[in-house]
Amino acid sequence: MLKKERESQIIESALDMFSKKGFYCTTVAQIAKSINISVGHFYNFFPSKNSLAKASITFVTKKLAQELSSINKTHVSSKEKIHLFVVSYLNFLDQNPQMIDYFFKVYLANREMFSEDGDSGFKLAKVFIDEIEVLINDGIKTNEFSQKDFYVSFSCITGILGGITFLNGEDILDEGIQKYANELSLSIVNSLR
Repeated sequence: MLKKERESQIIESALDMFSKKGFYCTTVAQIAKSINISVGHFYNFFPSKNSLAKASITFVTKKLAQELSSINKTHVSSKEKIHLFVVSYLNFLDQNPQMIDYFFKVYLANREMFSEDGDSGFKLAKVFIDEIEVLINDGIKTNEFSQKDFYVSFSCITGILGGITFLNGEDILDEGIQKYANELSLSIVNSLR
């Protein structure tokens, strides 16, 4: 198995365990055992559990960024790009709940761990944030979105998606999450106008 493949396997196993058991209740030994490697071999990939936690943020956000990058390259309106991104995000949430749970159960609850050595969640998620910025700037260029502070616009998108993610995780929604795609998209577009 190639090094990158093994690294991804470790991260995916850790994400699953972190989302179910929490960061502090998951041990390196448990992660290593779940993919049939020794603890010593684990440390060939990650020098600590904290470094694995940081790599996990980058791993998840790269997956989201890849899809958004493809959407950003399409020749449709910014409003349609928002809709495509919302549908894509909700599909990702359905297919990879452990990856999204990671943000709510590990990152948001343990932010101090991610601010060591100047590594912030924002820095670790840079590739995704850059794609959000492309999406916003394209909408501004076509006059579909108004010029706002980037962080306000970023919050309009991620805040709405984060809210529905939370409600879905709490099992509060009356319908399957995809049912909300059109309304969420429209809310995001309206907030960016």
